[in-house]
Amino acid sequence: MAELNYEAVNNYWRTARPSILGPYMMDGFGFPASAGRFRFRAETRIAERLIRDLNSDGTVLDLGSGIGYWAEHFSEQFAKVVAVEASTQLYDALKQRCASHANVKTIHGDVLSYEPQDCFELVFSGGLLMYLNEGDVVTLLRTLTRHLESGGLIVCRESTVRNGVVTREGEYQAVYRDIATYTRIFNECGLSVVAVKQNTPYVLMQMGCEFVSKWKTLVPKPLRMIPFVGHLVYWALRIGYPWITHIPRVFGLNYPELTNHFFVLRPDSAVSTDSQTGSAVT
Repeated sequence: MAELNYEAVNNYWRTARPSILGPYMMDGFGFPASAGRFRFRAETRIAERLIRDLNSDGTVLDLGSGIGYWAEHFSEQFAKVVAVEASTQLYDALKQRCASHANVKTIHGDVLSYEPQDCFELVFSGGLLMYLNEGDVVTLLRTLTRHLESGGLIVCRESTVRNGVVTREGEYQAVYRDIATYTRIFNECGLSVVAVKQNTPYVLMQMGCEFVSKWKTLVPKPLRMIPFVGHLVYWALRIGYPWITHIPRVFGLNYPELTNHFFVLRPDSAVSTDSQTGSAVT
């Protein structure tokens, strides 16, 4: 299995554009900024249902915080948020976004070298594990598990493939794992998967990204009109949401190529028999 080159990963994020579209990998498709805001709002509604039983007096660790939308959101739900981001450009945007939130502590640094000083009610990883090799995923999660409050959760929102593992090489590097592979990794860390929820807002936007990518390969550059096509595709998807995301499954199509899931994790010792048998994949 190919290993990620962390120097290449870091180089990519070192120059990432600090926008609502950039960290979502939605730049270059002609989508309006409202597409990123729509996806974020829809994702927060999913996350809120998954973590509704947590203690709001607790602390949240937001790993790979990007430009701070999730950290800002959690600051309104919990007593304290610790947000860690390695990219200087993204960190500057994170710090500015959360400057007015006194309960947010921002840390500029690599998550692999970060040493937790708190115990956390929630550890949130919003698209981080796909940029780590498996051994480092295991090491990181084992460390974080030791810093969970009793009854606390780890929630990972990760891009996935339907079968196996796909490693993307080149200037932009990432590793896409299927649900079974993530479940095996989490179990190796002493974590049980108590829920898996498909991230339908991601699937919707990914359908658009892959459509526009195909459009670019079929249409000569002078005729592409990407800003117009991107806006048109986005609003067509919005009007058809959420039922349009079910069409590929109904017709047996593996589209889009990439999907995304929220994984809700608890240490094995904290998971009851009922919780384990009640795990759901939706």
